[in-house]
Amino acid sequence: MMSIILEGALDQELDEELGYSKDNWANLSTYFKYPEAVRRLIYTTNMMEGFNRQLRKVTKSKTVFPSDDSLLKMLYLAMIDITKKWTGHRKDWGQIHSQLEIFFEENLGGIFIFIFQQIIHPY
Repeated sequence: MMSIILEGALDQELDEELGYSKDNWANLSTYFKYPEAVRRLIYTTNMMEGFNRQLRKVTKSKTVFPSDDSLLKMLYLAMIDITKKWTGHRKDWGQIHSQLEIFFEENLGGIFIFIFQQIIHPY
């Protein structure tokens, strides 16, 4: 009886604090289908947070963009400048890239090509 009460209290606390629920487990469990190296890449977000912060800095300085295309081009140019400064190398990137290609087949390169084409030639 006590364990049922504790389990209910713990479930409620997790729901309130973390937004976790047993109903959401199907969405959360997809994370575990990836190998450990890919999971580490997914939950290590410092680099992406810094990248997003730098993009926000660029867009905050402009109050209005004349069109969506001008915004996309500005973000693309900022992305080029930001990535030029990246000098660190992830030691297990080759392994991670190979695993991502297995999971997403050959769509990985296609995604980057599509984004580039949309920025440069949106029509």
